[in-house]
Amino acid sequence: MELRRPSFYSTIDLVPQLEHYVSTLPRQQARSRPSLEALRRAFEEVEAGVDSTNPTSDSGVSNSENEESPDPPGKGPVRFGWVTGVMVRCMLNIWGVILFLRLSWITSQAGILLTWVIILMSVTVTSVTALSVSAIATNGRVISGGAYFMISRSLGPEIGGPIGVVFSFANALACALNTVGFEFGVIMVDSINDVRIVGVITVTVLLLISLAGMEWESKVIIIVSFSNYLVGTFLPPTPEKKAQGIFGYRSEIFLANLKPDWRGAESNFFQMFAIFFPSAIGILSGANISGDLKDPASAIPKGTLTAIFCTAVSYLVISATVASCVVRDASGNISDVLTGNSTDGCVGLACNLGWNFTECIQSQSCGYGLANNLKVLGQVSGFYYLITAGVFAASLSSALGFLVSAPKVFQCLCRDKIYPYIGFFAKGYGKNDEPLRAYLLCYIIAVAFILIAELNTIAALISNFFLCSYSLINFSCFHASITNSPGWRPSFHYYSKWTALFGAVISVVLMFLFTWWAALTTFCIIFFLFGYVNYNKPKVNWGSSVQAGTYNMALSYSVSLSGVEDHVKNFRPQCLVLTGPPNQRPALVDFVGSFTKHISLMICGDIITVSHSVYNFLYIISSSYLWLMINSLFFYLSSFFKASGLGKLKPNTLVLGFKFCYITDGVSDKGDNDQINTVFQNDQGKKTIDVYWIADDGGLTLLVPYLLTRRKRWHSCKVRVFIVGDEQNMEEGRDDLSRFVDSVAPFRLYDEQQEGVSVQGVRQSAPWKISDKEFEAFKLKSERKVRLNEIIRRNSQHTALVLVSLPVPHSDCPSALYMAWLDALTCGLHCPAVLIRGNQQNVLTFYCQ
Repeated sequence: MELRRPSFYSTIDLVPQLEHYVSTLPRQQARSRPSLEALRRAFEEVEAGVDSTNPTSDSGVSNSENEESPDPPGKGPVRFGWVTGVMVRCMLNIWGVILFLRLSWITSQAGILLTWVIILMSVTVTSVTALSVSAIATNGRVISGGAYFMISRSLGPEIGGPIGVVFSFANALACALNTVGFEFGVIMVDSINDVRIVGVITVTVLLLISLAGMEWESKVIIIVSFSNYLVGTFLPPTPEKKAQGIFGYRSEIFLANLKPDWRGAESNFFQMFAIFFPSAIGILSGANISGDLKDPASAIPKGTLTAIFCTAVSYLVISATVASCVVRDASGNISDVLTGNSTDGCVGLACNLGWNFTECIQSQSCGYGLANNLKVLGQVSGFYYLITAGVFAASLSSALGFLVSAPKVFQCLCRDKIYPYIGFFAKGYGKNDEPLRAYLLCYIIAVAFILIAELNTIAALISNFFLCSYSLINFSCFHASITNSPGWRPSFHYYSKWTALFGAVISVVLMFLFTWWAALTTFCIIFFLFGYVNYNKPKVNWGSSVQAGTYNMALSYSVSLSGVEDHVKNFRPQCLVLTGPPNQRPALVDFVGSFTKHISLMICGDIITVSHSVYNFLYIISSSYLWLMINSLFFYLSSFFKASGLGKLKPNTLVLGFKFCYITDGVSDKGDNDQINTVFQNDQGKKTIDVYWIADDGGLTLLVPYLLTRRKRWHSCKVRVFIVGDEQNMEEGRDDLSRFVDSVAPFRLYDEQQEGVSVQGVRQSAPWKISDKEFEAFKLKSERKVRLNEIIRRNSQHTALVLVSLPVPHSDCPSALYMAWLDALTCGLHCPAVLIRGNQQNVLTFYCQ
């Protein structure tokens, strides 16, 4: 179907093209539009009678032959819908080993009421997170990488990179968690080593399944297992089942199991919560394979929320029904049945049901019941081995889901090149771009934690990693919402920024309530990885909400500063630097940057007098910006000479160069554009900064050298202040003025030496020249400038920097004479010199008010 149709206005001006708006995706180039210049030229060509109807000319529109052709039928990657790709995948991952092997035990400890609270709190966290995921997923196209992709593109690489590492690791641990859940009932070595052996064998088989691309169909088995369990709760219990504590639905059992019965020194509500929570972590299984979905924006919200609802109902039903049918303690001995109606000395709820489990209760040796038997669901069910099959199916499906998710997330992280030495795992294979190398890495991590062989220990570790991920996902949604960025426009509207904030906060709180040391470890890892990315500053720009937030903060602070009255203690030299193109005067830029970087404002000004097209003008601006960024200077580039900034962020100090463009140490050979290394980029060592404070100008002459000493390159320098104010000393040792007279000779009128010539006529022909009368009137001042130069040369010949008070020109002083004074002040120095003058208003004080 032809979509690249010309618009109503022009044959090369196309109608809106969808592919032009996906150019922010990595490794995907959008077809180019014709530029404004091309459209203008095309119109001129039409006016001139030249054919410009071919959109494949140099108008900027690509030829159809160069367009990427779609994959041929049958050759494209496999894509999933919202049911099989998200809902079923999430449900299978949520229905893991916790459901069959720990839910009944948690219910015995916490009771039905608190177990429901645990389930509903978990569902609350996952539901809020799912809403945030849905909002982020529908705000734009989500490719492979799932949670990492969404967080990194929302909060930037500084937050996305660490969470990508942690989330990938958490998925690998979840794979280990579900494979540890296998129990065959046959002792090979011992209970611990049996778990290790079976777990390693299982994860190896799952790895082979993943590499071969086979599908593990377990949803039918799990559904049949549920049905088998529910049917079993209604079947009349046999004496064997009663001996195991199973009596069918009884109100007294239900009431007794409503309340908690904590057993063990570490048994409490949050410990049970930490053990149960990993059973809810499968909500991102669909989002993690977003690159394999037909329509991620639609599939992720529908599939994830539906899966959470269905699994939450199943957990609530199973916890309530099993606690209504099974007592907490039973011996399993069929001979413990009560004979007669006497219950004297009998302990426990079973006494009222005709059974006496007193002996095992008192000796704490009961092997059956909710509190003691992890296989109680199978014993309650109609056919025991169907529940065993359900355990296998749930564990395999969950482990396989996490084994697939972790490599795909890690592959996306590796391709973003945020961290070094992991690019090896970015390579994909086959039509589905399978990360085979990342599969092997995930397998190694899973095996390492399988060797722990402790389900509860692994579950507590996983809870912290996933809660950290959920917290950042919710914060991503919240932050994107409050920045009011035009780029935040999700089509999923059933979310709130405040619920997202609640999800972020409650996730962090739960981390510390579950296992405080694991929470601290998780945050230390996050901060370390964050610090690394923040220090290296990867060259990526994903249009994150952090950038939008920075703009909002800058705008808000600028407006708020406008209403604040200036105070001398807060004065900062905000410089308008007349550099021309900044790369033409690097020494001037480097010097000003030395005392304004991260402190105040520097605006580089250039006056462009030659007529340029708007495109050449923008190129000049871009080139200057690039040069400044390479030299790492904090600045605001302005294309106008009289740039006024914004609010209080406006120049209060004018800086311009005098005579020389460079003070340089050489030219580097890095890059296409030679970068000049100026003396202001070098370490100044233990030299001195000499300040000749001639006039009381308000303190700017002292403030600038102080700001310089706060820099690493200048902090070892000592500031010396010379106050030369005695006029008599200025007169002593006056040197011959011949050098000075010779320097101004080309700029003098010599009007008194010319006979018969009108002074006014000569003045009109050269108004900037110095008359003999003016030269004599300012002769004493000229001598003082020469004398001051002698003092400076004698005391400051080899200092790091000299700052001299700038003389204020008199209204009747010729401009040529004034410039000669400036030349005389700095003549013969072998170090950089700065002529500086405040505006007679204080810019520093030693009082506290």
